[in-house]
Amino acid sequence: MDAVTIAPAANTANTVNAATPAIPTAPATPTAPATADSPGDIVTSEPSSFHPLPGQPTNTKAWKIHYRSTTAKGEPNTVSGTVIVPQDGRKGPRPLITYAVGTVGVGDHCAPSAGFPKGTTVEGNLIQQLTLRGWAVAVTDYEGLGTPGDHTYTVGRAEGQAVLDAARAAIRLPEAGLGEDTPVGIMGYSQGGQASSWAAELQGSYAPELDVKGTATGGVPGDLLRVAKFNDGLYGSGLIFMAAIGQNAAFPELKLDSYLNPKGKKLIGALRNSCVADGSVLGAFKTIASMTTKNPLEQPDWKQRLTESQVGTARPDAPVYQYHALADELIPYAVGKKVRQDWCARGANVEWHTVPVGDHVSGVMTQSPFAAQWLAERFAGKAARGNC
Repeated sequence: MDAVTIAPAANTANTVNAATPAIPTAPATPTAPATADSPGDIVTSEPSSFHPLPGQPTNTKAWKIHYRSTTAKGEPNTVSGTVIVPQDGRKGPRPLITYAVGTVGVGDHCAPSAGFPKGTTVEGNLIQQLTLRGWAVAVTDYEGLGTPGDHTYTVGRAEGQAVLDAARAAIRLPEAGLGEDTPVGIMGYSQGGQASSWAAELQGSYAPELDVKGTATGGVPGDLLRVAKFNDGLYGSGLIFMAAIGQNAAFPELKLDSYLNPKGKKLIGALRNSCVADGSVLGAFKTIASMTTKNPLEQPDWKQRLTESQVGTARPDAPVYQYHALADELIPYAVGKKVRQDWCARGANVEWHTVPVGDHVSGVMTQSPFAAQWLAERFAGKAARGNC
């Protein structure tokens, strides 16, 4: 499981369009189509706004959407998200990035769509780097984050499908001005690295009509059992307990509560209403053994479900730009490298980059401009040169 707060990047983007008035958030009067029967169909949409920082104007329009997607068990569900489109006068098709955020927490108020109008969504500056290129961006909230039920945090299939269906929904949103021929890029880091990687693996079978040109993914928690063992009792241990909530949300038969002692039940209850900053503090340096009557991760059903979220078991059809910080203190470098090895063994076109200096958070801050430029080259039709 990934992640930690991704701090705002050094803002090369903030100096552009500073004089452009912000698009105000309109009264919540959602509109809905007659039917929403297929994955990616719009259930409701309403005007919103996109601010990378509080009060910061951007030359964009945004809409909060609810759209059809699919659970990890293959059942229809509804996911919320945001579609952001630059207002730059561009004519004709523009690229679309379906963007998967890193861990924001489990509480509904932590959803990216809740933070964009207030300028409090942590990766807002990274997303603005994309809109300043003239690209539209669809940002999923993921299943259960801003919609009923617990967030299915770290459940790879649910995340990947939500990412792909966000792209479908953006293309089907009339106000966005996109079309069936819209070139699509997939992008994400940390939890978003898991989600974007799953989207890359699923796209050919789940959303083959999308014209995906490439995926930029980093800090990928490809092996959840290995990441959990690494973080148990350390700074990132709160993420283990958030992931337990997420897996149990997708698979209630895992019966998380039956493993918890009183301290564990109190912690899980608090985490269900926490964002990543306070949740990480609440869970930090706690061991699984101290919160449970027996370790669920040692049980066959839990092991099976966590293994089902492993990244690297299928070949992405489109090229991949993958990166990982050598000194990542939350997701071991070897875990990301194993994803690269597995993809390469399956014949994927992977351009791998080691981030030699920095930790988990600085990995995305330093690499996101390079990842975006790599996607720009794919949109321009340039051949990707993997280094497997």
